[in-house]
Amino acid sequence: MSHADFIVELGTEELPPKALRNLQNAFADGIIERLHKAGLSFASSERFAAPRRLALTLSQLQLTQPDEQIERRGPSAKAPAKAIEGFANSCGVSVDQLEEVETDKGAWLFYRGVAPGKATKDILPMIVQETLDALPIAKRMRWGARRDEFVRPVKWLLMLLGDEVVPAEVYGVTSANVTRGHRFHAPKDIEVPNAAAYQELLRTEGKVMASYDERRELIETSAKQAAADKGVVAVIDEDLLDEVTSLNEWPVALVGQFEERFLAVPAEALMSSMEEHQKYFPTVDANGAIQPYFVFISNIESKDPQVVIDGNEKVIRPRLSDAAFFWETDKKTPLADRVEKLKTVKFQEQLGSIYDKVERIQKVAGHIAAQIDASVSEAERAAFLAKADLVTDMVFEFTDLQGIAGRYYALADGEPEAVAEAIMEQYKPAGASDTLPESREGMAVALADRLDNLSGLFGIGQPPTGTKDPFALRRAALGVLRILVERELDVDLADLVAFAAAQHADLPKQDTVVADVVSYALDRFSAWYADAGIRTEIFQAVRALNPTKPYDIDRRVKAVAHFSKLEQAEALAAANKRVSNILSKVDGEINADVDSNLFSEAAERDLLAALDAVANTVTDAVANADYTAALTQLSGLREVVDTFFDKVMVMADDEAVRANRLALLAKLRGLFMLVADISVL
Repeated sequence: MSHADFIVELGTEELPPKALRNLQNAFADGIIERLHKAGLSFASSERFAAPRRLALTLSQLQLTQPDEQIERRGPSAKAPAKAIEGFANSCGVSVDQLEEVETDKGAWLFYRGVAPGKATKDILPMIVQETLDALPIAKRMRWGARRDEFVRPVKWLLMLLGDEVVPAEVYGVTSANVTRGHRFHAPKDIEVPNAAAYQELLRTEGKVMASYDERRELIETSAKQAAADKGVVAVIDEDLLDEVTSLNEWPVALVGQFEERFLAVPAEALMSSMEEHQKYFPTVDANGAIQPYFVFISNIESKDPQVVIDGNEKVIRPRLSDAAFFWETDKKTPLADRVEKLKTVKFQEQLGSIYDKVERIQKVAGHIAAQIDASVSEAERAAFLAKADLVTDMVFEFTDLQGIAGRYYALADGEPEAVAEAIMEQYKPAGASDTLPESREGMAVALADRLDNLSGLFGIGQPPTGTKDPFALRRAALGVLRILVERELDVDLADLVAFAAAQHADLPKQDTVVADVVSYALDRFSAWYADAGIRTEIFQAVRALNPTKPYDIDRRVKAVAHFSKLEQAEALAAANKRVSNILSKVDGEINADVDSNLFSEAAERDLLAALDAVANTVTDAVANADYTAALTQLSGLREVVDTFFDKVMVMADDEAVRANRLALLAKLRGLFMLVADISVL
């Protein structure tokens, strides 16, 4: 079967920079997936994306689909002639071309034939159009007089199979064998003879580096080198690097400078000005202290780079001046004096203002601090000041500095270091991979803030629904779990939720809020453990005990996960399941004591002896939360448990013997249930 290289490039107005990488991959994956479904193979692929283009090249793409074997079952051979003729016509053949096949239900007519594969060039336009229509675009737009919708206006379409143009029309643009160069360096059409020539032609004649990954690597390397030439280190945020890569076709790294007087402003404010507003990379010294240089990526290779540098320095200066002004102005009013102003900032209609929230989390933070060996007074002070920076000019302008700005203002006000750190740490973790609070006071405030949200919103009947989670309660619940587990805080989540809920003046669902929040939070563990490679049933074995201490749950789950890998685990889990089923069918109370005088089988005595031998060790291990040691001890029971079930009839006719054997099984199950319900395994 013959093959040829293929290229498709869609040219547009500048694409959304934060979406470009996803668009590149969705475009390439969509075409490749549809080609596979069409039965078309190729040797290799390469994807491209730049501000004004999405492209894909395929080497050695099949030129025709493989033929398809067709078999259709028709009517019975005894069916009326018209029915048989109708079936033959639907297959495009005459009646005498049908086959008669004997089946267990008599003779039936079949059509067997071959559907020749279509030419690849005939199905490529549909594949490309379907892929474009399915791209993950949040908001589509129209342009001109047409009713087509796409993320940006489409300007050209390059589509070649071998050296021939694939006839197609996409969003009103007809395919051709031309691409376009850099908007300023090479604003011209460039003829592309074939897919293999595409990338190098764009580079040499068009001044466009089409490969997203190549551009990203060049930007990172050149930014670091440009900074090193000034004796500083470029701070390169991964998300910003992606965005800058998406903004430039021909990246050139340059270094600008600003006055050292701006270094008196908190470093985070300076960095935010540079990163968020200007897409610059800040710089630091070897110790991490911010420096008066910034690296920026120009989309042109200027003959006089200093002119470009001067222009960017002129742009950043007002931004830094604003930050300096906000910093100096905000410091004139202590954080404590700003708290009253929070009464004018609404938190939630039924839950009051931010000031109301502050009063609640102050009490909750103190309650938590007392349990985790933190300073109650400093935790409460940090909670009192935690939201005050929301009404500063700095945070109004740079919203990502909430908490961070509060820390600096607290220190400027002479607040204790622990209070300032806790103000900053209240928002940690901001996401699944973010760092956790380091200070105990920070942990207390961070937990209090999240528990206030969870108890309040569940208490008024507004839990997350489907994809709607306006108060980020999923993230809040996961944050609570992470702090409690990873910081090894052995506190009861139910107690914390109950205390937090009690601080609210009126919760319509006060009676159920604790159970609802605890259940919702612990449900987050399922995905947590799945990501860690721990089977769902292992977590469910622990959850069956209805524990409410997340750190304790985590230790139990890890112990059960270790136990589940032992050779004895499967047999003991099955035995526990059997015991659970037997005991669940018993009416009335089961004796707590086992009477050895009622034993008639050696297997009964051996099981009791084995249970008595490990009982104290298991109980002590559980008391010390050494669940792995407890289950390791219990794993040694496999042989006596197996023998017991082989030799002993539990449901004996004699009522006393039966009750005694049930008590023995209850003793066995009770030891395992100190750790988890392994019957779930």
